[in-house]
Amino acid sequence: MGKPKQAPGKPQFQNEDEEAKWWASTDGRAFLKQQSVAPAAEKRTGSPLVTRLNSKSSVQIALRLPAPDIAQAREIAERKGIGYQTLLKMLVHEGLKREARRK
Repeated sequence: MGKPKQAPGKPQFQNEDEEAKWWASTDGRAFLKQQSVAPAAEKRTGSPLVTRLNSKSSVQIALRLPAPDIAQAREIAERKGIGYQTLLKMLVHEGLKREARRK
């Protein structure tokens, strides 16, 4: 059994710190940009909100959250059949819409 095949241009990493530094580098960002313009292998499905959020241009950020919040997000997302990052993205979107209406 060999190692899983890597996408072209993505190196093998010895640890998470090395991988994080690569993704934050110019090479990592260029790799992401190249991957985002490549045609999707499969059509995404899900709720209309998820589809709408995924179709918009996104900006990658780093956000630190308490471990219990992440655990709860994972549990809720699993019940809903979506990824926890998608759930968090939906919650942020809904919260921003709600706050914008309060003006």
